[in-house]
Amino acid sequence: MSTAIVWFRRDLRLADNMALHQACSAHAQVLPLYIHAPQEEGDWTPGAASRWWLHHALLALDEALRLRQGALHIRQGDSLKILLATVKQSGADTVYWNRLYEPAAIVRDMQIKAALREQGIAVNSFGGSLWQEPWHLATQEGQPYRVFTPFWRKLRTMIDKAEPLPALSRLAALRIDHGLPLAALDLLPRLPWDAGMRECWTPGEQGAHAMLELFADDAITRYATARDLPARHGTSRLSPHLHFGEITPRQIHQALVKLQRRLDARRRPDIEPYLRELGWREFAHHLLYHFPNTTTGNFNPRFDSFSWTPDKEIWLCRWQQGRTGIPLVDAGMRELWHTGWMHNRVRMVVASFLTKNLRQHWHHGARWFWDTLVDADLANNTLGWQWVAGCGADAAPYFRIFNPVSQSQKFDPKAEYLRRWLPELSRAPDALLHEPWKDEALLKRSGYPHPMVDLRASRQSALATYQALRC
Repeated sequence: MSTAIVWFRRDLRLADNMALHQACSAHAQVLPLYIHAPQEEGDWTPGAASRWWLHHALLALDEALRLRQGALHIRQGDSLKILLATVKQSGADTVYWNRLYEPAAIVRDMQIKAALREQGIAVNSFGGSLWQEPWHLATQEGQPYRVFTPFWRKLRTMIDKAEPLPALSRLAALRIDHGLPLAALDLLPRLPWDAGMRECWTPGEQGAHAMLELFADDAITRYATARDLPARHGTSRLSPHLHFGEITPRQIHQALVKLQRRLDARRRPDIEPYLRELGWREFAHHLLYHFPNTTTGNFNPRFDSFSWTPDKEIWLCRWQQGRTGIPLVDAGMRELWHTGWMHNRVRMVVASFLTKNLRQHWHHGARWFWDTLVDADLANNTLGWQWVAGCGADAAPYFRIFNPVSQSQKFDPKAEYLRRWLPELSRAPDALLHEPWKDEALLKRSGYPHPMVDLRASRQSALATYQALRC
C-alpha cells in the first residue's frame, strides 16, 4: 500500500490543490502534514496578525480533514529533519507540495528536494497559488516583465484556460502519532488584542468561499467605482484568503465567469477591473521571483542615494498609532490596528504620507504592514511600498504625492469612514472633518492632534528632493 506525504504550507485548502489532488490520485493513502518553521522564513518571519490568521486557518483545515476521517499532522522544527522522520514513521515513499515564491522558501525547497532525493524519496512540486508560474511569462526578448500593462496583456490571454481542479472524489488520510496540538505552536496573542480581527474575519477555506459568494452577489456589480470608497465594502476582501491559499485565482475567476453567464446582459457585471487587480498580485510575484533582492533593496538603484529624512522614532510611532493629525491617514492606521486590514486606496495614502510628506524610508512602513496585516504578503508588500515610494518597478511618477485631504474629500465625501475610525471627531461637520486643524476649538475639545507636518510644505520638500535625484 503506497503512502505519500502532502506537505501543506500556504495552500490551506482541499479543493483545487494540485499537490493533494496528485497525491490522492497516485497513492492509496496520504498523510497531511504541516511543519511550523518560522526560522526558515529568512528576514521575514510572519508577523503577529499573520500568526493569528495562520492559527485559525490551520484549525479550519484540520476540521475539514476530520470530516473526511483524517487529521492534520502538525510538527515544529527543521523542515528537512521532520520530513525525513515523518517519511520513516509513515512509510511514505513520496512527498508532495505546492510551490512558494519567496527567496528564502525557494532556496530551502531546492535544498530539501535534493536531500530527499538523495535518500531515495520521490518529490513532486506544483504551482498552486498563481495563474502562471513566474518563469512562464517573458517579454519578446526573453526578459522578465518590469511594467504591469504588457505583463497583464500577456497573462490575460492565459487565464481563461486555467480551470480549477474538480473536488476530490476520495481522501484516504493516514494518521500517525507524535504530532503536536495546534496550541503548541503558540500563534495566538497572549494578550487579547485580536477582538477586532475576530469580528471581521473567518479564516479558512469555507470562510474564503463565503467571502467570494458575498462579493459575487453584491460588490462585483459596482466594483469599478465602489472599490475606491473606504466606507463601503466595495472590494472582495479576499487578499488574506489568497495569501494563505484558502482559495485560488482560478476558483475566483471561474465563480465570476459563472455569475456572468447566469445573468442577462443588462445585469451582467464587468469582471475585468477585478481580474486586473488579481493581475497586480500575479505581477508582484513575478517581480519577487526575478528580482529577489527587492524585499530590502530598491528596484530602481538610483534611489540608493535618495535623501531620506533621518529616522525619527516619534514620527514613526505617531504614524503607527494613527496620531498624525491627518484624518484619512489616522483612520487608516486605526482600521489596520483594529481589523488587521486596510482599504487599498487608504494604504496608498498612508504610505505616501510616510515616504513623501515625512520622507521616512519605505522599509519602516513595509515592516509595520508586515506585522499588522492579516494579508501580509512579501510580494505584494514589496511591490506596494516601492510603487508608492517611487523606487519600484512600474512605479508611480516621482511627483505623485497623494494629498490625504483631497483623497478623503473625493472618496469619503460624507466622512463616514473618518467618523468610524476617529470617534473623537465624529460630531464635527463633514467639511471640517477632513481638515480639523481649521478649527482650533475643535482640536482642543476633541484632543485630536495638530498635523505633524504642513502638507503643502512637506510636499514641496519631497518634490525638490525627488527632482534632485533625477538630475
